[in-house]
Amino acid sequence: MRDEFRAPRTDSEWAAYHAIRRHVLFELRGDGAAYNQNHPDEHRAGHFPFLLWVDGVPVGVIRVDIDGAIATFRRVAIRNDVQGQGFGRRLLQAAEDFARDRGCVRIDSHIDPGAIGFYERCGFARADSASSGGAVLMTRLLD
Repeated sequence: MRDEFRAPRTDSEWAAYHAIRRHVLFELRGDGAAYNQNHPDEHRAGHFPFLLWVDGVPVGVIRVDIDGAIATFRRVAIRNDVQGQGFGRRLLQAAEDFARDRGCVRIDSHIDPGAIGFYERCGFARADSASSGGAVLMTRLLD
């Protein structure tokens, strides 16, 4: 399998990016109507949306927001039909490499409680307990 981690470049790639995010992070959680593919954060300076492609097929998405030496992973999602095949770990590794290459020393991410175990296996640690929205802040120091 050949992985490619890159920003969406065409309208169809942006459509794939939004389709994965909308379905996995909103529709499957019963909140599909709340998704806004035109949210200005997607194109803000220091915000970097990415797709993970495997053998030419988009399987996952992430947005890496960089503020100084801190990277924040936002809206991490793997297509539900391919979860459990190692793509999430590969996506996080590619995003970590991207952040490290830009001088980041720490990664923060607000994690759905159901994904805490996965993030702990990927080297993240809890920074606090659940917030009012239910997400848990997790962090990872980079080498």
